[in-house]
Amino acid sequence: MIALTGRVLEGVFLRRYKRFFADVRLNDGTEIVAHTPNTGSMKGLCDEGNLCLVTYQPSPTRKLHYTLQAIKVKNAWVGCNTSLPNPLVAYAIQNKQIPQLLGYQKIRREVPYGPDNRSRIDLLLTDHEDNKPDVFVEVKNVTLKEGDLALFPDAVTSRGQKHLFELINEVKAGHRAVMNFLVQREDCTGFSPAEKIDPDYAKALILARDAGVELLCLTARIDKMGVQIVGELPIYL
Repeated sequence: MIALTGRVLEGVFLRRYKRFFADVRLNDGTEIVAHTPNTGSMKGLCDEGNLCLVTYQPSPTRKLHYTLQAIKVKNAWVGCNTSLPNPLVAYAIQNKQIPQLLGYQKIRREVPYGPDNRSRIDLLLTDHEDNKPDVFVEVKNVTLKEGDLALFPDAVTSRGQKHLFELINEVKAGHRAVMNFLVQREDCTGFSPAEKIDPDYAKALILARDAGVELLCLTARIDKMGVQIVGELPIYL
């Protein structure tokens, strides 16, 4: 589990604006502005009146002392902080919670790679005990749900397509490459690319799979205690 940093408070979501700002009414009636650490559309989450979790961590270096962490949609808490998936997946690998990624001794984060080292891989796993190849792991936060399926992306992402082709290149170079989707909600039964939102990404994901990129989808539970990986979902392409 990764604990949420700061004092955790409940409130009611009012509105999101300028992408990174959210107005929240706390349970004591105070209205605050919270930083929203999510560059996506947050489609399906931002209905006025939804319950939400924010953390309070005052600091002289921060303009906003509150951070939006999760929004409740019907009966499910949905984690919307995109800074949490990378350390959470790294923690799970270190604690042998992901069978597909066992045996690696070193985990490095945000490592430059690709042509001229102009990109950064979320996690690079090296020094496997059986001398297996290095693993390049890209992690994507997933919040969108339609029907019973978790979907990614929630907006067109040319950057996401670029990451897939970079993973393909690592496979061609003899390494392992893993596209790891992390669904920060527990009310889904499977995962699929959001073809209606970004058909090019859906096609690129199929190309990546066919080229040898390994696809993995994990689910996480978020509450006042923190966020933890609790399961794995089947992937439908």
